[in-house]
Amino acid sequence: MRKKRAPLGGQEEENEINLTPMLDVVFIMLIFFIVTASFIKEAGIDVNRPDAPTADKQEDAAILIAISANDEIWIDRREVDPRAVRGNIERLHAENPKGSIVIQADEESTNEMLVVVMEAAKQAGVTNVAIAAVAD
Repeated sequence: MRKKRAPLGGQEEENEINLTPMLDVVFIMLIFFIVTASFIKEAGIDVNRPDAPTADKQEDAAILIAISANDEIWIDRREVDPRAVRGNIERLHAENPKGSIVIQADEESTNEMLVVVMEAAKQAGVTNVAIAAVAD
């Protein structure tokens, strides 16, 4: 049997595939998908919405506002004082001017609180306001 000759450099050549560039591409793709993923926005509480046979699906809801059965107003998973609703809407509307507001009012909440939120949206300059309901 003959022995393999070593190249002139004195070391044997290793035939291995370098996986580093492939791993770099995979990590870059992972970062891209995480950054571009759309996340579900939640108001912060569960609301029992009233039924409405004529309810339509609302697209591009940038701001979700929930009104609980106790007339508590929730925006971005935190309770907001009724006097501070306008400021919060203005801030969130500045981040996404083309988005709309969806108000999720509980069946047991009062109309007064719904009107307070709708007036705050109007004063903040938002014209696209919807009230969430359960479609049949």
